[in-house]
Amino acid sequence: MSDDAIVYVVDDDEPVRDAIGMLLDIVGLIYEGHEDAQSFLDAYRPDVEGCLVLDIRMPGMSGLELQEKLQEMKARIPIIFITGHGDIPMAVEAMRRGAVDFIRKPFRDQELLDRINEALSQSEVQRAKAADSNAVRARIDTLTPREQEVFERVSAGQANKVIAIDLGISERTVEIHRSHVMQKTAARTLADLVRLKIEVEQMDP
Repeated sequence: MSDDAIVYVVDDDEPVRDAIGMLLDIVGLIYEGHEDAQSFLDAYRPDVEGCLVLDIRMPGMSGLELQEKLQEMKARIPIIFITGHGDIPMAVEAMRRGAVDFIRKPFRDQELLDRINEALSQSEVQRAKAADSNAVRARIDTLTPREQEVFERVSAGQANKVIAIDLGISERTVEIHRSHVMQKTAARTLADLVRLKIEVEQMDP
């Protein structure tokens, strides 16, 4: 986990925020407390690893609404919901939408810390995957339009002869483009190209 990872605590109950903040201070975790969803959104730094400890019921924008907003923003920050007994159905819905976990009030300090550490580990993995995806996208973006066409067809399993006929070019020209594709994408085999194609298809548009 990164040393500058931030635990955001969003709860309209100031004593709860302060108590969680003191706990995080004790274990050496960086945290930011916010009394409402908008205050968090104004301060949120998507470029920094972290997680969100979020009250499910708040005045104004609720925890569920903030979760939905973050999903619209394509923010990948892991969320742990804090819930009262009557909020369990909402917490279950939040998990269906991708929340890491929910904790019922009152909660034990160690339980919360365990969930936060799990969420921070998940954040680290997500950021690593995002970096890998960006690297893949950068390699694909170096291809010329014609090389992109060849890449699409080669990774779909088409033979050079078929590609040549489809594109109206010679088979030798296809081989040259294919060689350029392999070099620019750092692919060593056809299987590597297929994997790259799958990764591109799985990326968010």
